[in-house]
Amino acid sequence: MAKRIILNDGNDIPWLGFGTGSVLYDKNVTQLVCQLIEAGVTHFDGAQGYKNEHSLGEGISVSGTPRSVLFLTTKLHLLSGDQTVKGALIESLKKLGFSYVDLFLIHDPTPHQREGRLKEIWTQMEQVKDEGLAKSIGVSNFKVSDLEEILPDAKIIPSVNQVGRDHPTTENNPMVDFQIELHPYVWKAAQPIVEFGEKHGIITASYGGATPLARVPNGPLKDVLPVIRARLEHRHGTHFTEGQVLTKWILQKGAIVITCVICVSD
Repeated sequence: MAKRIILNDGNDIPWLGFGTGSVLYDKNVTQLVCQLIEAGVTHFDGAQGYKNEHSLGEGISVSGTPRSVLFLTTKLHLLSGDQTVKGALIESLKKLGFSYVDLFLIHDPTPHQREGRLKEIWTQMEQVKDEGLAKSIGVSNFKVSDLEEILPDAKIIPSVNQVGRDHPTTENNPMVDFQIELHPYVWKAAQPIVEFGEKHGIITASYGGATPLARVPNGPLKDVLPVIRARLEHRHGTHFTEGQVLTKWILQKGAIVITCVICVSD
């Protein structure tokens, strides 16, 4: 839990983060956040679009844990009317109850591209970092072409690109044509964006790492993971889980692990 990854702006981020989206969408996470902090989790990955920033902040406050020892992420959703990125982040900070976030991401490039504003939005992201409202800034769900659109004019290179679910992975289709989760079943599709990030100093934050266990339990790794787990247990003389095997695979790709309720028990 103590391992931290250095970002391209000199800040660091815990390798493991708990995501408050997915099955927690629009749900009160106060009690869960308290329990996770008590268990040693310090990195929480939220978003405006998850509709639970208020309870995320409340959980942190109720826990009594100093803000300085926690790492908090939120993500830009849609802008309405003449709303600015700064204005949207300030609204999030009010809900969370803090004066800054450690990481602020553009959640999805698509709506901003449709408006022809992606470069402008990134410039506004740079402003909130300059003003100290976010210690680091980055993106989410960006493909190589999306990054290539903003990088030429960027004064600040994104610190993180959080890959996310673009299409559902199913038991019948564990290797879809375009999938930017990060787990062995989609490595071929995810590899270009991960390697592009490495080239430009952008750390990948993973999503869906437990898919081979949680959503595709009868996929190609069904008989492979137990063998690896047994080998590790024999070598180290301690208990391992198949979830830990998948987590190690993600870490070996140089990525941050974002987990969720589905895989916490593992």
